[in-house]
Amino acid sequence: MSTLVECVPNFSEGRDKARVDAIVAAMKMDGVYLLDREMDADHNRCVITLVGDREAIQEAAIRGVGKAAELIDLTKHRGAHPRMGAADVVPFIPIEGVTIEDCVAMARHVGAEIWKRHQIPVYLYEAAATSPERLNLENIRRGQFEGIREEIGTNPARKPDFGEARVHPTAGATAVGARKALIAYNVFLNTPDVDIAKKVAKAVRFSSGGLRYVKGAGFLVRGLAQVSMNLTDFEQTPIHRVFEFVKREAARYGVAPVSSEIVGLIPKKALEMAAEWFLQVENFDSSLILENRLISVMEGKTVAGGLRAGVEPFVEQLAAPTATPGGGSAAAASGAMAAGLATMVASMSRGKKAYGQYERELSDAIGRLTQLREELKAAIDADAESYNAVMKAYKQAKTAADGDAVITAALRQATAVPLSVAKRAREVAEIAKKLIPMTNPNMKSDLTTSVALARAAVEGAMANVEINLESLKDEAFVAEVRNKAGR
Repeated sequence: MSTLVECVPNFSEGRDKARVDAIVAAMKMDGVYLLDREMDADHNRCVITLVGDREAIQEAAIRGVGKAAELIDLTKHRGAHPRMGAADVVPFIPIEGVTIEDCVAMARHVGAEIWKRHQIPVYLYEAAATSPERLNLENIRRGQFEGIREEIGTNPARKPDFGEARVHPTAGATAVGARKALIAYNVFLNTPDVDIAKKVAKAVRFSSGGLRYVKGAGFLVRGLAQVSMNLTDFEQTPIHRVFEFVKREAARYGVAPVSSEIVGLIPKKALEMAAEWFLQVENFDSSLILENRLISVMEGKTVAGGLRAGVEPFVEQLAAPTATPGGGSAAAASGAMAAGLATMVASMSRGKKAYGQYERELSDAIGRLTQLREELKAAIDADAESYNAVMKAYKQAKTAADGDAVITAALRQATAVPLSVAKRAREVAEIAKKLIPMTNPNMKSDLTTSVALARAAVEGAMANVEINLESLKDEAFVAEVRNKAGR
């Protein structure tokens, strides 16, 4: 299965194009593609968006950090944006064939390599954080390069996750993390008074009582006050809601937005949601967009037999006279379809006047179902891989001195995958049932189907758990799993 990971490193250089060109060139390699580059002279910062295979993009990130360390001297760096390193942050975002947990492992590998190769200390943040205090980047970066340089050797709370307790003399320290896709969104106000931008940012950001999934700060950029924000979950706190909040807060001080900007890339769905909200289009869905419909037709998804064309390869693989994919993969696929159906129903009711009172509940359901769907899709291959690992373990055990241990380890993993499928599918069913009274009653049959698919996934996954437990000699582990499963 192919893997696709996005990496969006931020470097503390936004004025010298030649330096940015050199950093980008250092990250060019097979399997990695440049999607976007943004330079901002006021912030003195650039944002590079890369996508690629998980192995290649890790190496590209490490090389980019090394080149930045060669070219950027933080002792001479000045800009509006807070910074702690020449390569300030390096986040990994799952796109296809990987999970957030995979990106956490990538962040840890890259962090270790950055210290090993370039002697730059690394802090892990967001999903990769090793402590609650480091979930938020602003906590790690507090005091910026100068503050960290002063405290890193004396304050245990500033000890890096990788490397010695000292900053690189000119490249500082780097934060490496794993996160969901975010939108870097800035709103310019028709005033140079940066204090107003700071007050608006304080009102909008979640950490000081504002909107969930929003981080914000105020800066003076290009002669205007700028409310600079990161939207960490645009599906639950959409961009149009953030803009309206900023507009309302700014009005309290007698000012208004004059423009806004996206730094880096934005998911198409975020713009579709904004268009639906501002235009108040009835019965809107993404298939009404001409380009979406054209792509769908060209891919054979809406022509006769098109849906069959999408699912048929997997069904035929199930029918083939091979052990994988088998029941465990089918159970995971069933759970993923259940989550997909429930997401569709919730999405088509959210934002409609008739269901306005359930806006928060629907947004929360969509966010959680999206995560569950991705995890269940990943389990389709994970289950097949775990079965293959068991077969390999039995072969190795014939010659290995610790044969029983090898088999036990493989069986435990083969048990863990369907157990996680059952757990997630059970949650999907619970969410789908809760959606029935707060969504369009004409779509109740879709939710009924979702619940049925989720229950089938639970039953199928638990059958796979049980058959693996029967082969295990580790009685304590078997008892623990059965206790978790309620069996």
